[in-house]
Amino acid sequence: MSDPRAARIPFAGSKAANLARAALAGLPVLPGFVVPYDDWSGHGDLEGLEGPRRAWQELSADGTRPLVVRSSSPQEDTQESSLAGQFASVLDVQGWHEFRAAVRTVLDSAHRPDGTVAPMAVLVQPMLAARVGGVMFGADPVEGRTDRMLVSAVRGGPDSLVSGEQPGTNYWLSRWGRLLRTEPDDPEGLLGADGLRRLARLARQASGVFGGPQDIEFGFDASGQLWLFQSRPITAMAARPARGARLLGPGPVAETLPDQLEPLEEDLWVAPMARGLAAALDIGGTAPRRQLRSVPVVTAVGGRAAADLRLLGAAPPRSRWLALLNPAPGARRLAAAWRVGRLTAALPGLAVDLVADVDRRLAETPSADRLTRPDLVATLRWTRTVLVSLHAQEALAGALLPEPRATAAGTALAALTESRALGVPDDRMVAAQPVVLALVAPGLGRELRLPADPGHTEGAVAARQGATPTAADTDTPATLDTLPAASPPPLPSLPPREALRLRIRWVQELQVRLVRDAARRLVVRGGLGEASKVGLLRWREFVEALEHGRLPGDFKERLPRAVSAPLPDAFRLAEGGTVVAERPVGKGKSKGGSEGAGQGVSGGRAAGTAWDGTGTRPADPVLVVRTLDPALAPLLPGLAGLVAQTGSPLSHLALLAREFGLPTVVGATDAVRRFPPGSRLTVDGTTGDVHVREKEEQEQQREQERQDQREAQQSLGQAPQGDPR
Repeated sequence: MSDPRAARIPFAGSKAANLARAALAGLPVLPGFVVPYDDWSGHGDLEGLEGPRRAWQELSADGTRPLVVRSSSPQEDTQESSLAGQFASVLDVQGWHEFRAAVRTVLDSAHRPDGTVAPMAVLVQPMLAARVGGVMFGADPVEGRTDRMLVSAVRGGPDSLVSGEQPGTNYWLSRWGRLLRTEPDDPEGLLGADGLRRLARLARQASGVFGGPQDIEFGFDASGQLWLFQSRPITAMAARPARGARLLGPGPVAETLPDQLEPLEEDLWVAPMARGLAAALDIGGTAPRRQLRSVPVVTAVGGRAAADLRLLGAAPPRSRWLALLNPAPGARRLAAAWRVGRLTAALPGLAVDLVADVDRRLAETPSADRLTRPDLVATLRWTRTVLVSLHAQEALAGALLPEPRATAAGTALAALTESRALGVPDDRMVAAQPVVLALVAPGLGRELRLPADPGHTEGAVAARQGATPTAADTDTPATLDTLPAASPPPLPSLPPREALRLRIRWVQELQVRLVRDAARRLVVRGGLGEASKVGLLRWREFVEALEHGRLPGDFKERLPRAVSAPLPDAFRLAEGGTVVAERPVGKGKSKGGSEGAGQGVSGGRAAGTAWDGTGTRPADPVLVVRTLDPALAPLLPGLAGLVAQTGSPLSHLALLAREFGLPTVVGATDAVRRFPPGSRLTVDGTTGDVHVREKEEQEQQREQERQDQREAQQSLGQAPQGDPR
């Protein structure tokens, strides 16, 4: 190992070369020797090679001292890929015959699953009986922080840790070895303060030798001496948002746009919503006008709508003290106070006027197939413009007016129940009761499906017959469908905000019907191919295709978006648009969190089907296993996610998962039992959350139905069940 040639990767392989460089730099490396790849090319065995036998005799003291025989390929431990755990190492090798067999095992591991054979040198060192061993990263690969170090340690050598057999104790350190946190608690003091400082010093030294943070395997012997067993580049760091990245979340807009959107849907619905909310925030003086002009209040991430939580007041300021000292918000509010004061009194009347204007335009608009091409484009432009006004007034009404007792959703639920009781089929429901559109989200490519029967609401018919209608909620626009001969019963009066929300949904439905008819025309004209592909266009491209018949040059190559996992409740965007979930303060595996919570070790968020690695592989497999066994590595390509009951963030398989960009969670208690094959899972590799999607969706649906039932009863003047009145 002291031979300068040992530091050459093509000669000695990456593992041996890195250790040779570390030894030459004065780092604590065990002695040893390497048999280079060239020496095996003509032999394939030790017979006839005198050099390796003499080196073995000297290092093993003629077979009395146990050795470790390790792989050292130029293809492993590189900047691009670690191939961690993919080649063999043999421990506690004693005697010449065992040594020859161990060498043969290492050479045989060079045969890859794809049929190729990796060039392979063999590294030989003394077997060290470590008191404590483990893995240290000179940066935190899980959180993407270069100002932190992550150490995972176990009793004995690091082998049980990197193989996934033991989870280890994790220590987060500053660059100078100050302990920041430990998981789980370490009452036995596996690594004391002095040991942590020495490890941090070793990490800094290795970073200086190799030009960057290193993935290090280490061990302390019985005397307390620290030894470096392996050093390689960190190949995968979690994405980390830039300082000051916006805090986003779906919460404020998910009820309006809960589903994944295509590009045209984003331009039709997200863009007007963003402009409308920005106008409302500007009028209210709750955000700087410059900021509202520079960043959208609502944006689309992977086709899912998300809002700026701080702009909407759904998240506290970054610094409460600075927020208290900052005079700008108060000055803005003071300047806006007179506007808001006058607006509060005028807003109900403004809402009635806007609702009447929208209803009149909807009623005057003929069905889509009767519109000329210029009229169709003009009508779509009007819908995008009026949605801005509707969203702005709806947001102001929600902020300034009293909370409504009756809601559009509750009224829609009552209308749906009554109409079904009267035998109205679902395919005629929108024509008979347009208010039911409040119960379903818009979608260009999705058929409109009304909720399952929520049950009969006693007294609904009688209560509705006694309600007083208003123009804002009894007009039924002709474009929503042709009304049956008998007009529907009048709706109860809706408060301004709810009337505005219902018109938003009606305008969106008009857009759906107009776009579908336009897509049919484009298919007939040629070029679009299938009407379902119209959602792949952006708004300007769509108008260009309608007006001039020109589609984008790359349109034929465009594909529908892959189904993405629901967005986290709060997140930031890193480089490349990577979603990084905001970690709840104080959340840990043992404190709070969901039942499926573990430790996230490879960032990202994915949805898929649980799979145990046997039988038919699903199209979107989430591998659920007991331990992070390196033998599972061939299964990683193509996985949607990985969940393990045990394991360390620094194990070989966790490292490979980060290289693949695979959302991975370890320490998910009883995961194999709780997530049997076939379960629909959502995996968050940042927060460590694992959810069964069916249970989550069913519970959300049940809660929504309960809420809608309560709102329906309130709108009909009934007391909810259990109300003591």
